[in-house]
Amino acid sequence: MSLLSPKVPALNDPVLVNEWMAVATAADISKPTRVSVLGEDLVVWRSSTGVHAFRDLCIHRGTALSLGKVSDDQLVCPYHGWHFNGEGQCTLIPAQPNMPIPTKAKAFSYPCEEKYGLIWVSLGSPAHGVPEFMEADDQAFHTIICGPYIVNAEAPRVIENFLDVSHLMWVHEGFLGVPEHSVIPEYHVHEREGKLVTDTITVFQPDPDGRGKDVNNDYVYQVLRPLTVQFTKTDDQGSDVFAIMLHTTPLAHRKTMAYAVLTRNYGFELDDKQFSDFQDKIFSQDETILLSQRPEELPLDLAAELHIKSDRLAIAYRKWLRDLGVEVGVA
Repeated sequence: MSLLSPKVPALNDPVLVNEWMAVATAADISKPTRVSVLGEDLVVWRSSTGVHAFRDLCIHRGTALSLGKVSDDQLVCPYHGWHFNGEGQCTLIPAQPNMPIPTKAKAFSYPCEEKYGLIWVSLGSPAHGVPEFMEADDQAFHTIICGPYIVNAEAPRVIENFLDVSHLMWVHEGFLGVPEHSVIPEYHVHEREGKLVTDTITVFQPDPDGRGKDVNNDYVYQVLRPLTVQFTKTDDQGSDVFAIMLHTTPLAHRKTMAYAVLTRNYGFELDDKQFSDFQDKIFSQDETILLSQRPEELPLDLAAELHIKSDRLAIAYRKWLRDLGVEVGVA
């Protein structure tokens, strides 16, 4: 197969191949950088017109383009100095500068965008834009990036963990809940405009963001895309709003990279590191659970595990993945 041909990803999934995947933070792309998506190695680099993603192979001799450099808005191969523009077209072959450039002298390029401080890539043809995170688009909110978190678990398992409200009192006891307040109020899940959205779920939290302030928070969860989800929680005064968008990118079999985009409309005077350290601690607690779960893949057969009413969002998520036809990370 030619290096110019569309390639079946190592983790072949008919749905996820057309999804946007977060592969790096914008700050990471100061030079050509190798990233991985669905088991495929790409190079992400920046020019004056934006960010670009190519297959991390030069068509000439199969060298990793991520070892190269950017010069005059071109990605330069480290082996023989071939220059590639943002569309992947070779513009210069130094060994024969006065001869026509072969039409096959191209890098295979992928859709690539920068949004919410992250670099997003799709290996296919996305039918929609990068998932919208409304709070992060609001000028009244302050946003930070947490991660990447590399975890030896399947991406749908990581997503379902994020969506599980009833684990907060046990896995994150003393922070996001306490066992004495374990009862989950009745709620329902609705499908709206291609997303899953819950009713408001009220949870008592003794220290929900690391500030040491207990509060009853009203949660609303949303499943935006198969591997992109968010919650928004509002305090009992209706003033402090905190939201997280979590995205998981499958790197390889049972290996996932997660980024959390945190945004808030309060505490602007506080050090962002306080919030990022708190999020790191929460993810570490979740990781212990994730690594213990069997099967490693998320079961889409609802008879495979026992479910109760508080699992309604997890049930809806599993049904949604099944109906979409997702194959990677599920059983």
